[in-house]
Amino acid sequence: MLCASGVHAENNVRVKLDTSLGSIIIEVDVRRAPLSAGEFLRYVDLGLYNGGAFYRVVRADNDRAPARIDVVQGGLTTLDRALPAIAHESTAKTGIHHTDGVVSLARREIGTASGAKFFICVGNQPALDFGGKRNPDGQGFAAFGRVIKGLNIVRKIYRLPVDPDAGTGLTKGQTLANPVVIHGAARL
Repeated sequence: MLCASGVHAENNVRVKLDTSLGSIIIEVDVRRAPLSAGEFLRYVDLGLYNGGAFYRVVRADNDRAPARIDVVQGGLTTLDRALPAIAHESTAKTGIHHTDGVVSLARREIGTASGAKFFICVGNQPALDFGGKRNPDGQGFAAFGRVIKGLNIVRKIYRLPVDPDAGTGLTKGQTLANPVVIHGAARL
């Protein structure tokens, strides 16, 4: 059976994130993005997202980067429980592009991504794909799944007020005034 992304559903794993605003269900593509999907699932299985949060939104009113994006970022609220970073798995390799509802690992330089921080696209975000202009190296970000239920919750988080003074540099003004707590994350 094919799912919305055109991938056989039996190759995917579903994860439910219970948040203070409601539940989000993510279909994780372990076949096309085994490294990144496995990393996300490792954090789920170890219970590391429990007590985490969605804490950052990037949108037109607070994005000062040359290649503007719209995302909601979440994960661990402190990095003391973060696991070692993994190798980069680009969209050129996986074929999973940053379209509406796609979930991806956050990173700075190549090889700094981990499950500690992930984001969900709000609308199509081609600047985050391989060859995109969001990161100067052009390698894009590691997409590994898609929200299949609860995109309305993601959009609620996206519209929440931010603290205009929180953050530094390009992230200034992108921290939610009241982060949305992830009460639990588990495979379905």
